[in-house]
Amino acid sequence: MPLDKIKTAVIWILLSFLFFSPSVNPSPEDGLPRRIVSLGSTLTEELYLLGAGDNLIADTLYCQRPPQAKLKEKVGTIIAADLEKIVSLKPDLVLATSLTNPAVKEKLKNLGIRVVDFPLARNFQELCGHFVELGKVVGKEDAAKKIINSSREKIEALKKKIQGLPKPKVFMQMGANPLFAVTKDYFLNDFIEFAGGINIAAQAKSGLYSREEVIRQNPDIIIITAMGLLAEKEREQWFTFSGLNAVKNSRIYVMDTYKLCGPTPVSFVEALEELIEIFHPRS
Repeated sequence: MPLDKIKTAVIWILLSFLFFSPSVNPSPEDGLPRRIVSLGSTLTEELYLLGAGDNLIADTLYCQRPPQAKLKEKVGTIIAADLEKIVSLKPDLVLATSLTNPAVKEKLKNLGIRVVDFPLARNFQELCGHFVELGKVVGKEDAAKKIINSSREKIEALKKKIQGLPKPKVFMQMGANPLFAVTKDYFLNDFIEFAGGINIAAQAKSGLYSREEVIRQNPDIIIITAMGLLAEKEREQWFTFSGLNAVKNSRIYVMDTYKLCGPTPVSFVEALEELIEIFHPRS
């Protein structure tokens, strides 16, 4: 075989071991992961809440909280994870979400890398269940349960504080073009109900919604969860509908998309407190 072809073959063999070797770092005797890759921003934040942030070796470009997460090695985005980069880091655990490319998850598993999938929570109860499951996976179950209990106690106290107050009609908007509303099948509905509001889109068959339907329902409050300039543009557009109660009383608000759409049990409470202030400003 010519020397150049031999060199090429050797290079490919070395690359295959570097990127596609099924072996991973052996787990310590306690079986707990020490080299974690997180493919979800909420999962990353939750690892730090549990005290497992030191075991996180990489996350995605969207993982911005807490600040320490920004300093970790990046393995692409939540939707488009870099398979070769992940494998090269030799993780003993990859935390995936329902947004992670299924092909990436399957290839990681085939390479002998443990992948734990966390689907999107449909309500606060499921959010708590996923958090406890994450605690079990990383050996922090007791810490997870303690945090959950604290969050639940705070939520119950907040509910008692607003008990008996009038319930405003609320439209919570996610994105635009097309307009997307929060229905009862999405955990954001719990935000509205826990904060003492009535979700005008709760019974909608899908999240796709029209401005005409919003106008017909005539909400007292509109919450926009889009980001940046898009959010401000949407807010300005709603103010052109002068007949809406939310417009008449200047009750159209833009809220932190990160906090509302990807909450941890702790940030769920923080966002709920903000919503209660909006729904019941004199409570």
